[in-house]
Amino acid sequence: MFEIRVICEPDDADRVSQTLAAAFDTGPPRRYPTRDGKRTRLYFTADHRPEPSAVDASKER
Repeated sequence: MFEIRVICEPDDADRVSQTLAAAFDTGPPRRYPTRDGKRTRLYFTADHRPEPSAVDASKER
């Protein structure tokens, strides 16, 4: 597991969340304003997705 932090415009937060969720196995983002209040900080707990061949092999057992 690892943490991902993204600082983005508030309007981009949902798109960033969806993109990271597609690439990694993520939990829900924690959202906080930046110190200047103009952008959003997103924190994700994430893990690598298993390789497709590993998933297929476990289903065959």
